[in-house]
Amino acid sequence: MNSHLFPQIGKVIASTGSRHFSRMLHDLILTQLAVDATHIRQMRVEPVGRASSRSEPEPLKEPALLAETVFSEHSAAAHHLQNPPAATSADASQLHLTRRKDGYRYVISVYRNDESQRFSAQERSLLQDISPVLLPMVEKHINALQPANPDPQSPPESAEGNGLETLRLRFDERLEQLGLSLSNRETEVCVGLLAGRTAPELAEQLALKVNTVESYLKRAAIKLGISGRHSLMRWMYSPLEALASSAA
Repeated sequence: MNSHLFPQIGKVIASTGSRHFSRMLHDLILTQLAVDATHIRQMRVEPVGRASSRSEPEPLKEPALLAETVFSEHSAAAHHLQNPPAATSADASQLHLTRRKDGYRYVISVYRNDESQRFSAQERSLLQDISPVLLPMVEKHINALQPANPDPQSPPESAEGNGLETLRLRFDERLEQLGLSLSNRETEVCVGLLAGRTAPELAEQLALKVNTVESYLKRAAIKLGISGRHSLMRWMYSPLEALASSAA
């Protein structure tokens, strides 16, 4: 995965549960290939033993429990894709990524308005390469929109706050999986950078000097065995097996 994508991936994660998520996901996909529309949905399916991700089309006939569609600016796709069609192996002007988990299927579909503009094998591969990041983000976003036990007496949290909290939880989980520990400030700086913020922005948010923020990053980098911000992005999103082998 190209390292230049990581800051934008962090911003998409930070928008989890907000009305901006689908647009930001669509814009992220546009950095890899031209599409006229991006459609995400959740459907109920029979439980399976483990989560799986794939780019091969599956029958998508279950009714969607939640669905959102974003169209590219000035695209004519909106006239044709108000009800995106089910995947068919013969239609190369659409691609579908699916993930099954806990009795649900999460789907990302991308479309081109002109059926003659078929996706190439290289484009399919590009989308497949980032699917391990895209699909869990869609799952987190949809789950954030459907809290398990909503409390009507509780004040609503900001979407950005929810997204950052999700990102921090994922960061803490990865630390635990690798048996690592950071201070609270080191974690705040790392999560802020993963969310796409700059060192000056973090310094203002945390009421610190920029060089202090950079010092926290350096301390965290030493503990994580990385060399800087881009390495932090790779550390966060690379498979655990790859991190374990590089540390060996």
